[in-house]
Amino acid sequence: MIDPLLDVRNAHKTFGGLQAVDGVSLHVTEGEIVGIAGPNGSGKSTLFNIISGIPYGPTAGEIRFDGKRIDGWPAHRIARAGLCRTFQKDAEFADLSARETVEVGAVYGVELRSAEARLHADSALEQVGFAPERSDMPSADLSIYEKKQLMIASALVLKPRILMLDEPASGLSKPEIADLDALLLSINTRGVTIVLIEHVLGLLLSVSNRLIVLNEGTIMCEGMPDEVVKNAAVIEAYLGGPSK
Repeated sequence: MIDPLLDVRNAHKTFGGLQAVDGVSLHVTEGEIVGIAGPNGSGKSTLFNIISGIPYGPTAGEIRFDGKRIDGWPAHRIARAGLCRTFQKDAEFADLSARETVEVGAVYGVELRSAEARLHADSALEQVGFAPERSDMPSADLSIYEKKQLMIASALVLKPRILMLDEPASGLSKPEIADLDALLLSINTRGVTIVLIEHVLGLLLSVSNRLIVLNEGTIMCEGMPDEVVKNAAVIEAYLGGPSK
């Protein structure tokens, strides 16, 4: 077996008496796109939080990235090591231009000087297909899809080996989801491993090599996407009804 790039071992996260993540173990191999599905409250975003260290690490268990144990590392060290994430809520700087927003990641994330940061920001924006003529627009004035592009570019400027995306299709139209589908495959083709939380099942099925379904903080099912979605327990928990 190829050594995993990301290896989560028996991870737990508790909040008082609540087990938000309860003994999750998973691995991600370099070059994969791994989808994570599950109903609201199943622990998906909490799992991302404890892997990335934003805003907290695991209560127990081990998280290894590229062979190194990273649980306990500060979040900026994890990001600079090559494991970066986005969030459900768009995180642009409203008073900065699109380019300046991405430059922030280049300056503070990988400590580039301003001129070099600008070049890296322009490159990251190009990678996500952001229209060059929109780069000087205030981030607050961008469309929903442009803000998604901006958030992904802000992570790509850090040159990640793994990009973790938390519901990037939220709020998008069907044509925009199709554009996002193509964008994710393009990013992956350029050598970036992707872990993707998403409620838009069609997107997960289209881009994922493997699909993991969480429920109540544990892994319910894992495997090839077309097989996982036929699992009776998955249909019951995720789609809200019994299989037929």
